[in-house]
Amino acid sequence: MPLNMNREVFITCAVTGSGGTQDRSPNVPRSPEAIAESAIAAAKAGAAVVHCHVRDPETGAPSRDPALFREVTERIRDSATDVVLNLTAGMGGDLMFDGTEAMDRMSTASDMAGATERVAHVVDCRPEICTLDCGTMNFAEADYVMVNTPGMLRDMAARMVAAGTRIEIEAFDTGHLWFAKQLVDEGIIPEPVLVQLCMGVPWGAPDDLNTFLAMVNNVPAGWHWSAFGLGRNEMPYVAAAVLAGGNVRVGLEDNLMLDRGVLATNAQLVERAVGIVEAMGARVVGPDAVRERLSLEKRAPL
Repeated sequence: MPLNMNREVFITCAVTGSGGTQDRSPNVPRSPEAIAESAIAAAKAGAAVVHCHVRDPETGAPSRDPALFREVTERIRDSATDVVLNLTAGMGGDLMFDGTEAMDRMSTASDMAGATERVAHVVDCRPEICTLDCGTMNFAEADYVMVNTPGMLRDMAARMVAAGTRIEIEAFDTGHLWFAKQLVDEGIIPEPVLVQLCMGVPWGAPDDLNTFLAMVNNVPAGWHWSAFGLGRNEMPYVAAAVLAGGNVRVGLEDNLMLDRGVLATNAQLVERAVGIVEAMGARVVGPDAVRERLSLEKRAPL
């Protein structure tokens, strides 16, 4: 694979996520106000895109309450800081079972919803970008299955496009990229195509460089892509993604630490990523450049 370094890099900050990190760092934002404030701080530090989940303000547990998404959206849009808003649509497909002998029924801890409900906040808030997890996968956290059937993905994607939102394909393994290509070939996901390569998420693609290059080599020419690695490999993946021709993602969704024993904030992680990108001789671009590259239309809620 020839060196094809990206010289014009945009940074996405994944602000809070939906994993069980809320009690492992006081810097993981919970309330809509805290999530918006952290997103704005990340944008000021150099993030062109902020990727937002929402959480129960009291417990920090993951939520898909449209009212919480609306508050986060309005707070970011009403701020004086420009940033591309990217909302998750990954909630509502969490399948759990009560042990290994009760496989004929799902656990009450499952969170399963239909396509309309899973994208309701996207239709309501109309973000510039929203994510589409392009496959079903076993997740190590809480021993559950992330369920995204081909029919569900086609339905959700069509609704996202109808809302005027650019889809960010989240690919956790090469098969997810394979199906994403199918959705593009069918005209369900329009160009320009954006994909996030998710490395090191158990049990998807491991974060070794051979697997990473396999993922990169499966991204079609002309697609825009970004990548991240979990935990201590977050910053090495900033360098790896830029060297391989992509953009980068950092944030507390993926990693809580700035250094060994030092808890990070989102702004600090973005600042560290900016330093890496610039030290490599590349330039960090802002939200206007991302909008031009991805044909985005900045818009307010209906």
